[in-house]
Amino acid sequence: MADDDLTLSQRVHLLLRAGGHTVATAESLTGGQLAVRFTETPGASETYLGGVVTYATELKKTVLDVDQEIVDRYGVVSAECARAMASGVKALTGASFGVATTGVAGPAEQEGKEPGTVFVGIAGPGLIEAVELDLDGERGEITAATCDEALSALAGILAREETALG
Repeated sequence: MADDDLTLSQRVHLLLRAGGHTVATAESLTGGQLAVRFTETPGASETYLGGVVTYATELKKTVLDVDQEIVDRYGVVSAECARAMASGVKALTGASFGVATTGVAGPAEQEGKEPGTVFVGIAGPGLIEAVELDLDGERGEITAATCDEALSALAGILAREETALG
């Protein structure tokens, strides 16, 4: 199968496998949809360890070890929270990479932020990054686009790593 024929999920799986990596997810606004995207690829159990849906702020703190100071200072809809969630799920599962989603899917604003304000956090070997997204659309469109962007961001990191090594 040519690279052009691969879905984004399949491409990420192959990049993870080629690097000997695993991934875990910490999701808020996507509510488990990112986990579905990772597991829809045959053989996903080689690279996807699992994930947690921490919709409630309290679970972000207790399960993912997001510091109260981050919540108080930046809020849960922030790059800082996304990075902490990604780091937390990476530590919790022992995965090579943690990928987190947090933001506002709508219909109402949260923490003074409009629907479509989204942050994707990625923690991996020697890196911790957050991508800020400003997405348009209805709730389902925002969550689907968030999953696409999270997979794309991870694919970009993995492709850079593969290029550096190869």
